[in-house]
Amino acid sequence: MATYQAAVFLAAFNLGLLWLLMAAPLGRRTIRVSRIIRERPEELWNITRPAGDQTSWHPNVIAVEPVDGKPDLVEFAYRQSDRHGHPSRRTMIVDRTAMTAAGCFTCELRVVNDTTLDHTFWEGYRESRKVERAPLGSRVTFEQTDNYRGLAFYLFRRIALARELSALQNHVEESPASGLLHFEHPLWQTVLVLLSTVLLWPFFGLTAQGLMISVFLTLVILLHELGHMVAYRAFGHPTTRMLFVPLLGGVAIGGRPYNTHFEVATCALMGAGFSALLVPILVAAHQSAGDIPHSTAMDGPILVFLVILGAFNLLNLLPTYRFDGGQVLRQVFQAPRALALTSFMVTGVVAWTGWRIGLSAPALTIGVALFTLLGMIRTKSAKPREALVPMNGPERLMTGFGYYAALAIHVYAVIYACDRLFP
Repeated sequence: MATYQAAVFLAAFNLGLLWLLMAAPLGRRTIRVSRIIRERPEELWNITRPAGDQTSWHPNVIAVEPVDGKPDLVEFAYRQSDRHGHPSRRTMIVDRTAMTAAGCFTCELRVVNDTTLDHTFWEGYRESRKVERAPLGSRVTFEQTDNYRGLAFYLFRRIALARELSALQNHVEESPASGLLHFEHPLWQTVLVLLSTVLLWPFFGLTAQGLMISVFLTLVILLHELGHMVAYRAFGHPTTRMLFVPLLGGVAIGGRPYNTHFEVATCALMGAGFSALLVPILVAAHQSAGDIPHSTAMDGPILVFLVILGAFNLLNLLPTYRFDGGQVLRQVFQAPRALALTSFMVTGVVAWTGWRIGLSAPALTIGVALFTLLGMIRTKSAKPREALVPMNGPERLMTGFGYYAALAIHVYAVIYACDRLFP
């Protein structure tokens, strides 16, 4: 009972944290970073102005070209790939550039064209750069203004802008850049994985068993995200990485935007699909351990890991908007009625599984309510400029059967483990 109450509290806490990170209405905000750089303002302005030599220092810009016949437009090419694997390009208009005083330069920019995202994404976006004389050199200030919904994207923009300014300073002052300062560095991610395990431990009791559950849950999350990364690589993403956030779990990130609906569905499904491959192995290991004398010490951990693996991926397959299950079903079922009917059936299967292992009606009601609230969370839409390539019949059929296979395997895992843990 204590573990169940801890799980409900953890789910409610995560729900509130997810709303804060993904959906909290922050309104129109300005991100401002500033730094003193030991260099003359005129020299700094030559490489920070829109048509300057940004490729020599900017961590993401690989080309800057003025648009022929339009002196107020500048096109930037970035290291990030578009859906076809080519460098993404963004055209920006210089609304105003001036030398306001001796040694003080400013400019303002806004996006008018993007090869990756629809123009509606940039409607409220404004950017400004300022270089002014300071006692020890020059003060460089970068600003970005936009409408934000959710703290996560706001923090991402702030970190990215700070990195740009750090890259400029390292280039001008010839200081070596260190990858250890980056949040996604493997060392820091390892620290965050260990920290998350320690933070989860009290929720399951500060005992050896509680620590085992916490370690198993972290391991299940890592395996789940590894499945997404395998799918990204299979679809030709040039890079993939995993970001781990304590208490919230991990997120796998591909190296380019999606190109087809089949790619979206498969990459989302592979989190649970990859973990499903372990279910028959764990079941066979448990049954084999039963044939070994004095092997009862092995039975418990195998079954606990199996129930955590099954329950985590089963919940992830729910047709909630931000979960993998919702991502998959929205690609397979285009008609709203078919999507609604399928979502109802999947939710019923998960609820029946909870009833089958002995969860009470109030517990199931609270669980369904929490996931309903989670499904109402919406983030700022990053609509692609061009519609994704639709799925054909065989792709839709294969993805649908793959989804239901993963669902059935994890239902079996939960029931198999719970029937033996709680006979």
